Amino acid sequence: MNLRINRQIRAPKVRVIGPDGKQVGLLTIREAIIMAEKEQLDLVEIAPNAEPPVCKIIDYGKYRYDQTKREKDSKKAQHQIKVKEIKLKPNIDEHDFLTKQRQAKEFLEKGNKVKVACVFRGREMMYPELGEAVMKRMLEGLDEVGIVESPAKLMGKTMIVIVAPRGKKKNE
Repeated sequence: MNLRINRQIRAPKVRVIGPDGKQVGLLTIREAIIMAEKEQLDLVEIAPNAEPPVCKIIDYGKYRYDQTKREKDSKKAQHQIKVKEIKLKPNIDEHDFLTKQRQAKEFLEKGNKVKVACVFRGREMMYPELGEAVMKRMLEGLDEVGIVESPAKLMGKTMIVIVAPRGKKKNE
């Protein structure tokens, strides 16, 4: 967000807010700049779309620093939902399956979505019901921590299901 300061402001008259936060009133741009220079501060256009534009007498460097700090803090508070992928095969071994299921549960508990993909190779394509059975078992195991966001779809040689976390994340 680029703000105009001092001589960059184009409006003939502006509503001025003093350095103490109190409203000074409607002034010509020249009077406002002189007032800001007396205080050894900058005249910053806060609301350019207002009629007349609102300007504030503040230290521009400090204002920009505070603004970027606030933006960083708000980004920290946000949790980016990522989509983690778990790949399975139709003839997966029991222990491997349980490991993948445990990992998918951990992803869901952290608040991430999980894309469960069952990859078919060669002649496995002739038996999609094996892949569906593996997917069904996986979804039953994830039932308490996640809900199915999109049902199983066969896309080429891959069957895909997206699972979203259920409710709130735990202990974060």
